Amino acid sequence: MINSNRENLSLNEKILEHKELIAALVSGFIILLAWRMESTEQTTAAVIAYLTAFFIGGYAKAKEGIEDTIESKSLNVEILMIIAAIGSAIIGYWMEGAILIFIFALSGALETYAMNKNNREISSLMELQPEEAWLVRGGFEPIKVSVKDLKVNDHILVKPGERIPADGEIYKGISTVDEAAITGESMPITKNVGNEVFAGTVNLNSVLTVKVTKPSSETLFQKIITLVQSAQSEKSPSQQFIERFESVYVKAVLLAVALMMFLPHYLLDWDWTTTLYRAMVLLVVASPCALVASIMPATLSAISNGARNGILVKGGVHLENLSSIRVLAVDKTGTLTQGTPVVTDFIVRDDLDKQQTLALIAGIEGQSNHPLAQAINAFAKEQGVINEQNITIEDIPGYGMKAQFNEQSYIIGKPDFVGAKLAKQFADGALEQLANEGKTVVFLKDHQGIAALIALKDVVREEAKKAVAALQELGINVAMLTGDNETTAKAIAKEAGVSTYVAECLPEKKVEHIKQYEKTSGHVGMVGDGINDAPALATASVGIAMGGGTDVALETADVILMKNDLSKIAHAVKLSRKMQRIVKQNIIFSLTVIALLIISNFFQAISLPLGIIGHEGSTILVILNGLRMLSKNV
Repeated sequence: MINSNRENLSLNEKILEHKELIAALVSGFIILLAWRMESTEQTTAAVIAYLTAFFIGGYAKAKEGIEDTIESKSLNVEILMIIAAIGSAIIGYWMEGAILIFIFALSGALETYAMNKNNREISSLMELQPEEAWLVRGGFEPIKVSVKDLKVNDHILVKPGERIPADGEIYKGISTVDEAAITGESMPITKNVGNEVFAGTVNLNSVLTVKVTKPSSETLFQKIITLVQSAQSEKSPSQQFIERFESVYVKAVLLAVALMMFLPHYLLDWDWTTTLYRAMVLLVVASPCALVASIMPATLSAISNGARNGILVKGGVHLENLSSIRVLAVDKTGTLTQGTPVVTDFIVRDDLDKQQTLALIAGIEGQSNHPLAQAINAFAKEQGVINEQNITIEDIPGYGMKAQFNEQSYIIGKPDFVGAKLAKQFADGALEQLANEGKTVVFLKDHQGIAALIALKDVVREEAKKAVAALQELGINVAMLTGDNETTAKAIAKEAGVSTYVAECLPEKKVEHIKQYEKTSGHVGMVGDGINDAPALATASVGIAMGGGTDVALETADVILMKNDLSKIAHAVKLSRKMQRIVKQNIIFSLTVIALLIISNFFQAISLPLGIIGHEGSTILVILNGLRMLSKNV
């Protein structure tokens, strides 16, 4: 019984979703019946049937047109179609008026399909958000509660195969989590105690206890849904222009039709029937339906395509701007590079054991929270080295550390701290070459002199190199803006393949450079982490945030990449440029068809049915062309 009710509900939902298409098809069927009646001289019955077709097919668009006219206090294409259909009926062309309503309803149903297709993308996202969760309190059995009732610091149980119901961090357990819904990354990620997890992602193979860190209304998943919804409602400059143009154009068409209803009779000696007939044809063929539909379906489809690929665009205006950027300014740390230093070179004095020396260095650095110290410790663990214990240290901020171990003194830190001359001479002058490669060098000094050096570097992502090359193929110059020194910046820029770089660039300086690029190159994109780069992101034509979908990134930028993957920018640019090409094709095509139909009507070379087919057919083709943006291929 329950399943039967669900099936009925689903059927009703499908009927409601396609009601415009059903109405159009019913209208078309009635028109066929009316034509058949007319051919057998059942005139009155045929007229009644045509009127029925008028009402069934035209009700939705007529209601929409009248409501929009009242709300905006301006005329629109729906009003033109209503007047044209009524006018056709008045002069006795019942079938032509009904066909106009039928094809207009059909094109409207297709446009509604485009909207529904994009709405289904939102619905499919929302379906990934669980509505219930297993709440754990003390030693009691887990209880099922609504996700909306979860509070920060609550503990929830997530079983294998279930979607995680709230943003949080793992309190107990180890498992692999499928984060494709958030990042678009197909490979699952292993999550351990303390790791962050997101609502809507799937726990794959082990039971997890998750500590809730955000209420359901503030989860990353909910913010993504809100962003895509707002993006679909925000109109691009081109769409806004078309809508302003529509009102003026409709008034011009009505004025032209009013003149057409009597001027040709006096100036060209047309009879009154021909004059009125041609006025009705002009009313149909001059209507800008195809022009109005040139942009919105393509824009909505492009936004939907981007969302499926982990690219969140906050509106049509930003999508348009993406197509015209000529310079892309990128932050170095966390964008081109991994964002954390790693050990690249380890050189030890000939009289010392390499493993023992590394154990000593790791034992000293293990007592520091500095990123370089953490990188050295990670390197030692990779080498299977156990840190020396019972080391006494003294931290010298900005330089390094002094240490005591086995009654011997050690110094570890910058070249100037251990002795610049000794540091330059060690290992046949390795310091100069390593520094030229953009590496930070840390030295260990004992009572005999320099004992070892460790070189570290924030390495360039492999995918970043490919992404930079892909962007340059698209004609976009990539400029790196970094706070690092000249030597490091030059080395990273060369390795990443960027066109230009600016070293020692503080956040306020980044804004100045963005403005300079805009003066010389036009539209400029800025890529950053959404925190210290916020001023530059706001200044650029298009601000693009990376950082795995952090809260700050979601709030700051115009475009959000849900993964730290620069290649998504090239995809976004291609998506934008394809959308612009389709929009231009649609506009040129629709204007050409309107012009040809108007000229043909003036020379009496086109009938009302052909005018209807040409006009509404062009509208349908324009909408279908826009829907190509839903394709996975860009």
